[in-house]
Amino acid sequence: MDLIASLQCADQPGIVHAMTSAVLSCGGNIIENQQFTDTTTNTFVMRTRFETSQDLNAAKKSLSDGLGKFSPSLHIRPTDKKPRALILVTKESHCLRDLMYLLELGELPIEIPLVISNREDLQSLVESHGIPFLYLPVTAASKAEQEKVMLAKIAELKIDFVVLARYMQILSKEFCAAMPGRIINIHHSFLPGFKGAKPYHQAHERGVKIIGATAHFVTSDLDEGPIIEQDVAHVNHAATPEEMIARGRDIERRVLARAVKLFAEDRIFIVGQRTVIFS
Repeated sequence: MDLIASLQCADQPGIVHAMTSAVLSCGGNIIENQQFTDTTTNTFVMRTRFETSQDLNAAKKSLSDGLGKFSPSLHIRPTDKKPRALILVTKESHCLRDLMYLLELGELPIEIPLVISNREDLQSLVESHGIPFLYLPVTAASKAEQEKVMLAKIAELKIDFVVLARYMQILSKEFCAAMPGRIINIHHSFLPGFKGAKPYHQAHERGVKIIGATAHFVTSDLDEGPIIEQDVAHVNHAATPEEMIARGRDIERRVLARAVKLFAEDRIFIVGQRTVIFS
């Protein structure tokens, strides 16, 4: 059995030795190991992939017993057990299309049991890929009830994380609190930042030289959660708003797909307000 163990705890002597000993005690062999100590918070994180002839429960017991004295946050899963993602969309399709395309190619190690949208625009696209689609229109009056439906679906379908693939609704504090560190969003990022309608047109008017996108975890502070992945592209005075929008779409889809893949492979650790990411 091929397993990935993700560990996070206060830094202290003996953690790596304890992990290797625990893997050995369950007849395991380490294939890959990465570790990092954040000196600011004194936090130690480690991702260990190993093979063992024992079953999952035996491996979990071995690691829990061997590492328990460090009081770690410890997560162990078989590499062939793909995380299940709920995708939320509105009407822009580029991020969703890329996720479904990579999924079909076998390049994105996730399952997508359901796509939910507050618009009906993308229903045929989603269903053409054999993925169920749920239309949940959102108004100020219905938002709380609709989020209850989403949380019920997350529980029913055993969803591991949520991806906002250009979902143009702000999630409530209650919803964010129910899925801490398990909601990924993508948004355009400029220098300087442009908010509100038509950000690319605002960027064009100000003559920006760089456009980009940021994938981050969602918190109750809008667009201020720990950053997972970013990318940029240079533009010049000749670029029209439409050309900037097209380049922005390309960056957004690539950045979101990379962030989802990193999460799916247990490579992201949240340490304080930032992330530690193993490549």
